[in-house]
Amino acid sequence: MASISFLPSHFRLSHSLLQGLRKNKNSNILCCKKNGLDQKICVSFREEEHVTRRRELLFQVVSAAFLLPAVAPVTLAAETGVAEEFRVYTDEVNKFRIEIPQDWQVGTGEGDGVRSLTAFYPEEASNSNVSILITGLGADFTRLESFGKVDAFAESLVGGLDRSWQRPPGVAAKLIDSKAANGLYYIEYTLKNPGESRRHLLSVLGMANNGFYNRLYTITGQFVDEEEEKFGSKIRKAVSSFRLT
Repeated sequence: MASISFLPSHFRLSHSLLQGLRKNKNSNILCCKKNGLDQKICVSFREEEHVTRRRELLFQVVSAAFLLPAVAPVTLAAETGVAEEFRVYTDEVNKFRIEIPQDWQVGTGEGDGVRSLTAFYPEEASNSNVSILITGLGADFTRLESFGKVDAFAESLVGGLDRSWQRPPGVAAKLIDSKAANGLYYIEYTLKNPGESRRHLLSVLGMANNGFYNRLYTITGQFVDEEEEKFGSKIRKAVSSFRLT
């Protein structure tokens, strides 16, 4: 299992995190350290106490881009009704299931009991991956609509990430699609930093109660233009297969 650490807010994050996040002195960052290398998969959290910060919290969760760790794969049992090139990953503790490509690696990390991270990624070096981040929510987060309707939320999310209007231009964010189905929010968008490849992100948001408090599930699949032909359809299938159990 990859090691976990909490880093201070000045840790340098991926470009897809909100700029305002870098200004927050109360941020914590959950990381899985890549075995043997000075690389980490990191997701930032803020301790939110006010209703007006709800969307900021979710922005940080959804927009985090991951650099995934190389850890030993988890052996999963075959399940009927699943395409031959996929296998089912089931988390009995966190109550979810997802179909992932047969040859993909699985990395897991546990934080402080309120946050957990699971990542799925090709064995070869790649910018493509799927991650599932689970975070505890306050009592005022009772359903997904607490963050707003899906279309309004998606537009706010992408609008908050877009910096293409700056001079010089920053990251360009574009909303592709948003919908609510199966009790989940589905959002697809792209990010393009100047001089870098365009990144496609497919996010699914869900909420469930573990018997003590509500938790937010954020599933994020991502791939760059150069890897779309190789991994795009696999990531789309994996993300769309997520279900709370």
